Amino acid sequence: MPISEQIAFVGGGKMAEAILRALLASPDLIGTPCQITVCEPVATRRQALAALGVTTTPDNRAALAADVLLLCVQPGVMPDMLGEIGGHLGARHLLVSIAAGVPLARIRALIHPEARLVRVMPNLLLTVRAGAAAIARGPNASDADIALVRAIFEAGGRVVELPESALDAVTGLSGSGPAFIFVLIEALADGGVKVGLPRDVALLLAAQTVLGSAQLLLETGEHPAVWKDRVATPGGTTIAGLAELEAGGLRSALIRAVEAATLRARDLSQGSR
Repeated sequence: MPISEQIAFVGGGKMAEAILRALLASPDLIGTPCQITVCEPVATRRQALAALGVTTTPDNRAALAADVLLLCVQPGVMPDMLGEIGGHLGARHLLVSIAAGVPLARIRALIHPEARLVRVMPNLLLTVRAGAAAIARGPNASDADIALVRAIFEAGGRVVELPESALDAVTGLSGSGPAFIFVLIEALADGGVKVGLPRDVALLLAAQTVLGSAQLLLETGEHPAVWKDRVATPGGTTIAGLAELEAGGLRSALIRAVEAATLRARDLSQGSR
């Protein structure tokens, strides 16, 4: 869907840049970079983002001229930023927060009550347009608002809509998940090195194997166990390796990792440090 609204990014960090680049790489969504303003206090970041053709400014109040405000600041900065602009927001403004651990209720308490609000949990892989994002509808947000937010984040990957109560679990799985996968890729590559492969070759093969396996699942829609069983022939090499993974507790370790990350996200959402 083409986006005609004026968009402002409040905060111009790496995640904001990833979203911005994905949008600008989708000419069917954004007609011109002139639709986009980035409010960012750091001059070097403004300079880097201005090179993409968008308008940059150190003044957060410039975002008030936009229809859609993407709140991309760190959680600790959110109260001061909303204290600066929150009272000037109105029914025509759609606020989209990507701040981890900042619930909708906390944002709503700092903004005009008629402003529309959506919370999104994206992940790092949005930087290569292979991200996973979950969106949660907030107060006053309409179906059209959700469709717009979905379009913005689908420019950088896949999007699901969930209740806000599920976003801590999303943080534990797809938010922290890339780090877990990086460890798996590194371990696979180390295994390749142990059996004689050059380091660069082992890393390439490991990363491409993970990429292709994920793509196969997404394109076919089949359960991972189906493909695991197809690869693991009776008495073969794969089942021997799988037996070692089971003995080492790989499955339970990953399950515990997602659970631990989710519980930590929940603590942060409740204001714990």
